[in-house]
Amino acid sequence: MVELLRRIRREYSGGEDRPLGGYVAALTAFGAYASAWAAAVRLTGSALPERPRPGDIALTSVATFRLSRLLTKSAVTSPVRAAFTTYEGPQGPAELSESPREDGHEAAGELLTCPFCMSVWVATAFTAGQALWPRGTRAVMAALAATAGADVLQLSYSMLTERATGGDGDGKD
Repeated sequence: MVELLRRIRREYSGGEDRPLGGYVAALTAFGAYASAWAAAVRLTGSALPERPRPGDIALTSVATFRLSRLLTKSAVTSPVRAAFTTYEGPQGPAELSESPREDGHEAAGELLTCPFCMSVWVATAFTAGQALWPRGTRAVMAALAATAGADVLQLSYSMLTERATGGDGDGKD
């Protein structure tokens, strides 16, 4: 069985070392995570909407975007990622560039540095949260959406200031 897995890994990746075992663990963990949320919704008897409202989808999307970037890129959340990543430098306003460590935990490092990967986990939590604790979840999502809106305004202000001053500023406000 072990030899079969090695052969599959070799054939899949063309000899490149890919953390397929870690991905299997991540898929298993996500299945357990989603199942636990589903069980909690079912056990509480929370009513699920027949179909999500467009406003809830928009709010969930923006909040998921903001929290996923906060968890995977923000300097203040780097201690959460530090055991699985290596710091490379600043990436943008208040964001870091990090790469997964190559120490057997690459899949965890990839999840913790990839906002696209993290968004699946965050959206699942927000979706379940809307069923279990709708008012509280929407309040948290509204705060995250407001933060995303503020980010857009901050970046727009910085770009406009640079344009108005001829780009002689350092880009920091």
